[in-house]
Amino acid sequence: MQIIPTAGLKKDFYDAEEAIKKLKDASRWIQVDVCDGVFATGRTFDLDLMGKLDFETPNNLWDVHLMVKEPSTWVNKAIHIGASRVIGQVEMMSSREDFLEKIKNEGAEAGLAFDVDTEVDKIVGDWDIVLLMGRKAGFGYFEFEKKVLDKIKKIKDMGYIVGIDGGADTDNVKAIEEAGADIVYSEVNYWKLRNA
Repeated sequence: MQIIPTAGLKKDFYDAEEAIKKLKDASRWIQVDVCDGVFATGRTFDLDLMGKLDFETPNNLWDVHLMVKEPSTWVNKAIHIGASRVIGQVEMMSSREDFLEKIKNEGAEAGLAFDVDTEVDKIVGDWDIVLLMGRKAGFGYFEFEKKVLDKIKKIKDMGYIVGIDGGADTDNVKAIEEAGADIVYSEVNYWKLRNA
């Protein structure tokens, strides 16, 4: 199972920049969370600022998680900053097909994300990853909700790569892996999980 670090939900670009500096040599993939304050409380820095990093990241691949209203309208911004993978929250999409098409037309990987209380329905399309929130999306630390383990199994049975975002720690990561998760995203526990 792959452990991918996240730069986290940062309101200030300079905080995100510092987080990325610490992670850029530790992992090829780095997730950047984007929140507009509509889907989840709080807003993160403007995605356009990613082009202003004061250091080079030629070896990193950006995984951009859009927790925003109408993620399809943010795809161009994500691609502009060099995203290799763009994931959007299903709860905020008017058209999954439009979101998928926009990303695939740019040659990037596309993903769907489901919040912890959102039922996982039939998923249709050439999705590269299905991301399940392990706890309620947004700012703050909440424990992993065990009901997500059944969702992991359901998504794996559909044949998709499964990512878990939020709440993973050294006490539950084995159960998450045994349920079938392929990727765990973590900010707070990244170093512990990586060395577990």
